Amino acid sequence: MRREDAPRAGWYPDPELPSRLRWWDGEDWTDIRRPRPTEIELADVPAPDHEAAARSMSAPYSTPGNLTRQDTQQIISEVRDVARSEVDRAVTMFGQRAEAAARSVTPLITDYGARVMRWVKIALGLVTVLFLLWLGFQLFAQASLFDWIGDRIDNLTDRLNNDDEGGIGLLGRSVSSFSR
Repeated sequence: MRREDAPRAGWYPDPELPSRLRWWDGEDWTDIRRPRPTEIELADVPAPDHEAAARSMSAPYSTPGNLTRQDTQQIISEVRDVARSEVDRAVTMFGQRAEAAARSVTPLITDYGARVMRWVKIALGLVTVLFLLWLGFQLFAQASLFDWIGDRIDNLTDRLNNDDEGGIGLLGRSVSSFSR
């Protein structure tokens, strides 16, 4: 391709990755890439001012030495206005992207928070059930232990008071053995 036939510098679909844009410097591709503009970004682009473009094309080119102070001030003023409008546009785009990001992140936080709270509730329920089972077992075990001890004491006192063969229990024998 001849240099005169080459497209002017600007953003074009990347030949290597068509889903992105790549900067063409007028002679060759650069390494500068960016995503394609979204619908919101395309809606915010102001319509081109054809009259201003025609005036700038018809204005004679001048060298820096030929500019008057008034021309210089006018150029500075125009550059400031363009820079301010670009900054405003960038701020608006950043705000829209930040809002979109916040809307996409908030459900994630809520979703994971709900999952964590569900697991915490399940764990607390499980701990409560286990505690109640342990408490019931302790009460049953203590009652059973006390019943068993009570039965042993009753059996022992019965044996001490009544001897099945002689009618005198162990307690009576020990007392009678001392009296002899």
